Amino acid sequence: MCRNIKSLRSSTPPTDEEVALAALQYVRKVSGYRTPSRVNKDVFDAAVAEIADSTHRLIDGLSIASSGS
Repeated sequence: MCRNIKSLRSSTPPTDEEVALAALQYVRKVSGYRTPSRVNKDVFDAAVAEIADSTHRLIDGLSIASSGS
């Protein structure tokens, strides 16, 4: 579904900007709107922020195993 969203998991943590852009792409894809109307802007922006927060928690919580394990 969201094949254009880049994988953020790597040996270096993603920047806040990378996380925010991935969240924005996800919300755009799911909502079907590239840019929301004024009436939908608040809920659209809130969804982006919530997804970015969840993404940070996910990335921070993942254990990255070494390739030899």
